[in-house]
Amino acid sequence: MELQVAELKQKIEDTLCPFGFEVYPFQVAWYNALLPPAFHLPLPGPTLAFLVLSTPAMFDRALKPFLQSCHLRPLTDPVDQCVAYHLGRVRKNLPELQMEVIADYEVHPNRRPKILAQTAAHVAGAAYYYQRKDVEADPWGTQHISGVCIHPRYGGWFAIRGVMLLPGIEVPDLPPTKPLDCVPTRAARITLLEGFNFHWRDWTYRDAVTPQERYSEEQKAYFSTPPAQRLALLGLAQPSEDPSSASPELPFTTLPPKKPQNPSRARGWLSPSISPPASPGP
Repeated sequence: MELQVAELKQKIEDTLCPFGFEVYPFQVAWYNALLPPAFHLPLPGPTLAFLVLSTPAMFDRALKPFLQSCHLRPLTDPVDQCVAYHLGRVRKNLPELQMEVIADYEVHPNRRPKILAQTAAHVAGAAYYYQRKDVEADPWGTQHISGVCIHPRYGGWFAIRGVMLLPGIEVPDLPPTKPLDCVPTRAARITLLEGFNFHWRDWTYRDAVTPQERYSEEQKAYFSTPPAQRLALLGLAQPSEDPSSASPELPFTTLPPKKPQNPSRARGWLSPSISPPASPGP
């Protein structure tokens, strides 16, 4: 079973990793075990899944080339559409697999998230999901405190992009991988959660651990700029409103990119046992 997972992981990595993504395998059962039934993925527990996240390198390796190729095509959410394009390449390169891709921002018609991205990152061993319950005798009283994932190499300088489910492929013997607890002290966890909840715009919570790589100044400027001005920031023309002028050479997959505001996506979905499904990003 482990060999099968390793082979599939390598094939997916061959498609995604050169463009600044990372992938981590997990069992659906590990994810479902942490959540109320309303949030469960409706697949057998041993079903194989892969978490996909983007590293700081994604901006230069994937997003900028994507924007340069599509800059005459109106885009509703370039980052999400870029990610969808690259996940679509995985499907195209592995046509023999039945694969369901759920982006981190996708919701059901009742606005319930289809995936709690930070829970998935935690059970896949990709990043530790720090929540209020991880702080002994916390100081916040009745204040609402959202949790946040921290990556052992990138700190908060990454984004969870979604999961790839492989119905029909079951790996009951896959050993779980625990995420690295890289913010182990109470004081550091308080600083992290307060930074994420109250000062997220200053980026400092992302340095909860010393990262191997941060977003470049250009990348930070891009995400801090109003969406309508972002292409101009990169020296690209604004998208044309005329569909006939769209570039026909780039067949990319688009998903309906409607998501709540960062830093907490779908903030309203709570249960007594979990924190809100906030996702570090962009």
